Amino acid sequence: MSEQERSEVPSFVQLFTDGACRGNPGPGGWAYLLRHPQSGKEKEAAGGEPLTTNNQMELQAVIQGLMALTRPTQVEVITDSTYVAKGSREWLPNWKKNGWRRREGKQWKPIKNEELWRTLDELLARHEVRFTLVKGHAGHPENERCDELAVEAALKFQE
Repeated sequence: MSEQERSEVPSFVQLFTDGACRGNPGPGGWAYLLRHPQSGKEKEAAGGEPLTTNNQMELQAVIQGLMALTRPTQVEVITDSTYVAKGSREWLPNWKKNGWRRREGKQWKPIKNEELWRTLDELLARHEVRFTLVKGHAGHPENERCDELAVEAALKFQE
């Protein structure tokens, strides 16, 4: 493989994510662990907001992790959030097609967290992303680590 061909093949990373909220809404935190399996390098980050929801923090964790990537990459997002995984894989194309709205009965309603979904959509377009759903609080080491970091970040906003 030539140097040019090698540079065109996106590298592969695993992005473990979690969000936490103390009350829903309430103080919240997000966290990610980014792992490059080939080199073994890892990067962790976390943050939070004083008043947010669990779903917003779950989305924010994936957004922040994808924003940390400096070039197009193959990414496996490992999350315990059905909302994020299913939303990204199944719901997002229809939301976009329907003007960022969802059908509720016979009416169209704006989707919740539209700004975050739009940001995530832009990031998903830059990378080759697949989602792996894991069970939360079930002993998955990286998910547990992200949960620990997200809760820690949320607690900084709790009085």
